[in-house]
Amino acid sequence: MGTEFNFEGKIALVTGASSGLGNRFAKVLAQNGAQVVLASRRTERLKELRAEIEADGGAAHVVSLDVTDYASIKAAIAHAETEAGPIDILVNNSGVSTTQRLVDVTPEDYAYVMDTNQRGAFFVAQEAAKRMIARAKGDPKKQHRIINIASVAGLRVLPQIGIYCMSKAAVVHMTKSMAVEWGRYGINVNAICPGYIGTEINAEHFGTEKGQALINMLPRRRLGAPEDLDGLLLLLAAEESHFINGAIIAADDGMNAQ
Repeated sequence: MGTEFNFEGKIALVTGASSGLGNRFAKVLAQNGAQVVLASRRTERLKELRAEIEADGGAAHVVSLDVTDYASIKAAIAHAETEAGPIDILVNNSGVSTTQRLVDVTPEDYAYVMDTNQRGAFFVAQEAAKRMIARAKGDPKKQHRIINIASVAGLRVLPQIGIYCMSKAAVVHMTKSMAVEWGRYGINVNAICPGYIGTEINAEHFGTEKGQALINMLPRRRLGAPEDLDGLLLLLAAEESHFINGAIIAADDGMNAQ
């Protein structure tokens, strides 16, 4: 018997939804019945995405969120729950990177990456979890899902992006810590570690000679597409994944197996 994931009645908050993978995650959850809350700093882009989702028959809300600002995190999640209702699913997706050797990293570079990828991800999950835990105490059967978007770079060191690798390795251990501590409240916390995925953000780079050389080093000499993560996202968001907690899952076409 096949399984179809249906998120009717579920509220999903997607951070970093204004572009790239976050944009795709929001669309996929909406297409499968979830009411999605789109969060990022670029609210004009979010409004465009909301219009796309609504034109396709889905439901979406827009909230302004700067994950490097603790007050913004608290305000955005409060706004999300006022607009849409209690959050059932958090896709913790915001992320940034810089490209340089470690000896060239400045304090500003370090803060830029760590404040978004690790500190921001932690406090977004924490604020959502506080509310999830409070609801679980009233209804022990209530299920919640947190999906942290890490990276294959959190599982292996890649050249020129050492700070990014460090930040995503922290997200991997953060995921495991959250899974252990929050699992008793019906909150399953898992991480997706994408490999190289082609998006509008990196299209120019992968069109260069260096970008092509990198692609040729991959096991099957190809990039992934955002839709290649759809199945994994839906599984981890669904109540059917109730026995998957603390999992760190690479979706990288075999890159980490090399």
